[in-house]
Amino acid sequence: MQSTPSKIWYKQFWPWFLIFVPLMSMVLSFTMMRLAFNSEDSMVVDDYYKEGKGINLKFQKVENAKNLNIKTSIEISSDYAAITFLAGAPTQGEVLTLNFFHATQDFKDFSVTLLRDAKGVYRAPLEQDVTGKWQITLQPFDESWKIQKVVTLPRAAAFEFNP
Repeated sequence: MQSTPSKIWYKQFWPWFLIFVPLMSMVLSFTMMRLAFNSEDSMVVDDYYKEGKGINLKFQKVENAKNLNIKTSIEISSDYAAITFLAGAPTQGEVLTLNFFHATQDFKDFSVTLLRDAKGVYRAPLEQDVTGKWQITLQPFDESWKIQKVVTLPRAAAFEFNP
């Protein structure tokens, strides 16, 4: 009886396939671990209790703005922001803070300080690009009240910015 010579193991398909599957899963696992350890989770909050208490304070500040009957008109272009109070203008202090929070990219967040001019209009130059969807908040320096709104910028005309 004559036997046919068998192929050497490294010249066959199945041993390489059986080696490739676990090897590829190890490579992908190490890649995912490297991404998990080296990237930052900016949307995750460590202390949910403190965050919940902070949300309640935010609601209280918005209620304070409503109680003060604050009504404003805001104009935001590519190079400046101007806020005119239609009702409930602050009687003390001449500084307001306007915060810009980008909808998806937190590294684009910034804030500007608005100063009141002789006509009572609060103005500030904008040095960053404001194109896109933003949540903007307005509050005085003592943070006693707050107005917030989600808008798409820039806009050609002024718009209402009320609590």
